[in-house]
Amino acid sequence: MAEFVFVQVSTATETRKQAVRLAESAVQGRLAAGAQVVGPVVSVFWHRGEFGTGEEWQLLLKTTGERYPSLEAHLLEHHPWEKPEVVAVPIVAGSEAYLRWVADSTKPDA
Repeated sequence: MAEFVFVQVSTATETRKQAVRLAESAVQGRLAAGAQVVGPVVSVFWHRGEFGTGEEWQLLLKTTGERYPSLEAHLLEHHPWEKPEVVAVPIVAGSEAYLRWVADSTKPDA
């Protein structure tokens, strides 16, 4: 994953409170520079062989490729679901000042 310098990571939770809790712990731990909680959103999915829909809260986090493995581990450990979605997409462009802020904010010793 470290091949990309910056990534946006997404996951979803059942409640706003769960999403905010994950966002706060990830940002406080400097695993992500910032996070947005979006929702509610409608999710359409297959789960345990059954088709379903539900309301979820989406969590978007910005981090570096270097910090992604630690952020993923944190989300998997603290997420209320057994097999949550945790995916990252590369940030292929962004303002220099913003990306510098992401890099500075995710330094473990900052």
